Amino acid sequence: MLDYQKYEFGSPIMIFGGRTFVSMGELSIMSKFFKLTENKTTLRREIVAGITTFVSMAYIFFLNPQILCQAGIPAQAVFLAAILVAVFGTLFMGIFANVPFALAPGIGMQAYFTYTIVFGFGFSWQQALAVVFLVGVVDIIITLTHGRRAIVKGIPTELKAAIGGGIGLFVTYIGLKNAGFINYLVDAANIKTLNDKPFTGKASGAIHTLLANGGVTPELTKFNQPAVLLALIGFILLLVLVIRRIPGAFLITLVVTTVIGIPMGVTNTHIAPGTSIGSAFSSLGTVFGQALGSKGIGSLFSDWHHASLAIVTIFAMGLTGLFDAIGTLIGIGNQTGIFSKSDTKAFEEDKGFNSKMDRALVVDTFTTAFAGIAGTSNTTTFIESAAGVAAGARTGLANVVTAAGFALMIIFAPFVGVVPSAATAPLLILVGIMMMGEFKKISWENLEVAVPAFFTSVFMAFSYSISYGIAAGFLFFIIVKLALGKFKDISPVLLIVSAFFLINFIVLAFM
Repeated sequence: MLDYQKYEFGSPIMIFGGRTFVSMGELSIMSKFFKLTENKTTLRREIVAGITTFVSMAYIFFLNPQILCQAGIPAQAVFLAAILVAVFGTLFMGIFANVPFALAPGIGMQAYFTYTIVFGFGFSWQQALAVVFLVGVVDIIITLTHGRRAIVKGIPTELKAAIGGGIGLFVTYIGLKNAGFINYLVDAANIKTLNDKPFTGKASGAIHTLLANGGVTPELTKFNQPAVLLALIGFILLLVLVIRRIPGAFLITLVVTTVIGIPMGVTNTHIAPGTSIGSAFSSLGTVFGQALGSKGIGSLFSDWHHASLAIVTIFAMGLTGLFDAIGTLIGIGNQTGIFSKSDTKAFEEDKGFNSKMDRALVVDTFTTAFAGIAGTSNTTTFIESAAGVAAGARTGLANVVTAAGFALMIIFAPFVGVVPSAATAPLLILVGIMMMGEFKKISWENLEVAVPAFFTSVFMAFSYSISYGIAAGFLFFIIVKLALGKFKDISPVLLIVSAFFLINFIVLAFM
């Protein structure tokens, strides 16, 4: 029999079979540590909210391997690495910063890791993990020296919004491609290289790579393939659930779509030998720490080409993570009172780390560094935390509950390969659409703002690179300001960053 008894500050004590699981003394200590009374919350409310956040975010652990394993990292290793990092970051955030914001590998950074760093720049997955680690280290230094404030103040607000919206466009584009909704027509006249050699009009042997010019024409698929139809069913289901505000809509869609895919022949129900929890941990052992090895950071700066790309990538990833974290923290925290006006003022003006936001950013940076070591992409403070906040979360106690839920996800390690990409693609599409809400902060009728914002967002999606999107936006921002004689509007931070990007483009042009 399960029932609840009230404690003096309004928190329940759960009793099962006459045994008290949380004593009065433990409740008192918990109340004081997390400051439940000061934050006008209760133990029950924090537990329910923590579970809500967990259910809202559980899908990420199945999506993460779908994207990162394309870069060559073993799927089960990525699955466990993401769980370890999420548990670490979420607990750290709850205990150190005392705020209910959960962390996990971000979707935008997963895409950046695979499609830009590995596929686009040609880094190995070990080198890409080294980049993630170095992003964390650089961010730690910048955060501890309060350099993040200078960067935040130096980048125009509407360019920050363009970066956020552009990542959304990028993620949605990847989702549409993974779902099979888009096909591409390439005729021989538009092919530039085949297998990295000039195309002569004929092909012999297996085709590994094909580079075409702008004559490639995208077209909508005919929706006659089972995988494409399954992705469409999944997206419609997800859309309905989200619009109806059903808790755990993403996780429900992932599970239901996977199940529907069984009779359609899309879901592979065969669990291959050697995919037990034990084998998953063995697989993690081959990935954990690779960022610091000879194949990782040891070879990252082996030549000037890799070195220049690595430096630009580290900066771009760090900048993107910074805006993502601050945007989520401020967006949710200020609206709900988790960050008071005095706390926000302390973040902007104090030299110490007295504000919750300062401590939250410290956690964010350390967690990203750990992500590189563990074997996954950059972490971020998840917007899904808003679900838990809406359910009443006000302190880090909710994060403790969420982290416990993340840890329990380990039992699903053998099923990572069962979930088809058709089940995860709808999630990417809708998450990207949600992120594009940042575009509303841009004054599109003003060309002075619209031109750099446009190139920032569009270049991210169509060049398959967040770095190049940021670079294009910054460079066109400077061009526009110089044309208007508003050199004073360009911050030193923006000039320095843009100079690095320009040097990188010049280097690439002469390769």
